[in-house]
Amino acid sequence: MNRFVVISGCSGGGKSTLLAELCARGFSVVEEPGRRIVKRELEGDGAALPWVDLAAFARLAIETAIKDREAAAGNAGWTFFDRGLIDAAVALEHATGEPASEVLSARHPYHSTVFMTPPWPEIYEGDPERRHALDEAIAEYERLLATYPALGYDVVILPKVSVAERAGFVLRKLG
Repeated sequence: MNRFVVISGCSGGGKSTLLAELCARGFSVVEEPGRRIVKRELEGDGAALPWVDLAAFARLAIETAIKDREAAAGNAGWTFFDRGLIDAAVALEHATGEPASEVLSARHPYHSTVFMTPPWPEIYEGDPERRHALDEAIAEYERLLATYPALGYDVVILPKVSVAERAGFVLRKLG
């Protein structure tokens, strides 16, 4: 059974907070590739920032997501990913028109259930790594919501409840 679980969805919907809770409960977690790339780019020349060159950013996110999966191969139990390869491929498709399915491969599958954080305007906040507005975040969410099922994944929308309740929900759904 594939034990790599993606937490995807709307930016600012509570993914990172949920991953921190799952980590505190002893599970392996992988930080969002995009946030790591933005931090690195802001410290360097900034050429691959999503608001500068979305295609370059997405290509780096794809590389990073593949490396993340390889690095997690030896993990025991569930490993939770804050976004991943499919999210990066959807960003590349949005930037260039290259179909996401061309980037993806059966060599990099995730667990068949993907958890999605819905838009949650009451908690949405921008920050140095998240500079886009809520409407852009919602548009991205809608692209992801269409792509995951098209690739054969079962999408479960996370309820807008406390982080502890969300973590319990995820773990119950996974059995």
